[in-house]
Amino acid sequence: MNDKPLLFEDLDLGPNLILWAAPIMFLLVFIEWGISWYQKKDAYDAKDFFAASTIGLVNAGISALIKVTIFGSALFFYNISPFRIPATWWSFILCFFAVDFARYWAHRIAHEQRFWWATHITHHNSSKYNLSVSFRLSWTQHIKIIFFFPVMFMGFDPFVFFICHQIAVLYQFWIHTEYITKLPAPIEFFFTTPSHHRVHHASDAHYLDKNYGSTFIIWDRMFGTFMPEAERPTYGITKPVTSYNPVYLVFHEWVDIFKDLGKAKNFKEGWKILFGRPGDDVIANRERATQQKELQAKISKSEEVIV
Repeated sequence: MNDKPLLFEDLDLGPNLILWAAPIMFLLVFIEWGISWYQKKDAYDAKDFFAASTIGLVNAGISALIKVTIFGSALFFYNISPFRIPATWWSFILCFFAVDFARYWAHRIAHEQRFWWATHITHHNSSKYNLSVSFRLSWTQHIKIIFFFPVMFMGFDPFVFFICHQIAVLYQFWIHTEYITKLPAPIEFFFTTPSHHRVHHASDAHYLDKNYGSTFIIWDRMFGTFMPEAERPTYGITKPVTSYNPVYLVFHEWVDIFKDLGKAKNFKEGWKILFGRPGDDVIANRERATQQKELQAKISKSEEVIV
C-alpha cells in the first residue's frame, strides 16, 4: 500500500487531446467526402453523416463532463495499489500496451454479450464506412471504463493513464476509411490498420467477430480472432437499421433488451437476454421450443387414438 495517497489537488488533469484534435478530424472528414464526391464513390450519405456527427458531438460533451470521474477512478485505484510506476517515458509505453490489451477484451466482450453490445452497436449500425463513422460512439459506452480498472490498479500515474487512454481513442479515427489500402507487411502484422478494421465492420458471415484490436492487431493474432481482408466487406449489422435519428441509433438495442426482459419467465432467461450472444433470441427460441413440444404432444395423442 502506498504511504502517501495522491489527491486531486496534486494532479494536473492534462489536456483534452480529443477536443484539440476535433477540428483536424472534421477537416479530414470533409476532405474525404469531397474526394468521394469528385470520384462519384458512394462513401458518404448526408443524413448518415449528420447522424454520426450529432452522436459524436454529444459523446464529446459527455466525455468532457465525466473526465473528473475517470480521473477519480484512476486516482482511487492508484492510491490502493501496492505498486508505483514512475511517470517516465517508458511508463507511457508500458501503460499504452496495457490500455490496448484492456481495450481488446472490452471490445471483444462488447460483441459477445448483448448488454455490452448495446453500448457499442451504435458504432456499427451504419452501412457506410468512412472517417465520420469514428464519431459514432454510443453515449452509454462510458460504463466500459470498468474494464480498465485493472490497468489503473497496476500503479500508473493517473496522468499517464489518461493520456494513453486518449491517444488510444484518437488512433481509431484514421482506420475508418476505404482510401487507405493494405500497408507494408510489418505494419499490417503489428498494428491495427484500415484493412483490418474494415473486416471488423463487416456484416458478412465469415467476417463476423474478427479483428477486435484497437491499436495493436497482435492480440487478435494471439487469441484467434484475426482475419485478413479479402473481398470488400458489406458494412453494417446483420439486422440493418434504417433510421437516421441519433437518439434511436444510440438506444434502440437498449429498448429491445428491456422489452425482452419484460417477457422473461425467470432469472435464467433474464440472464441469457442480458449476457447471451447478440442475435440469440431467447424469447423466440423458448416460444419455438414450446410450439415443438405442443406439436409433438398432438402427434403422440393422434398416434394413441389411431392405435
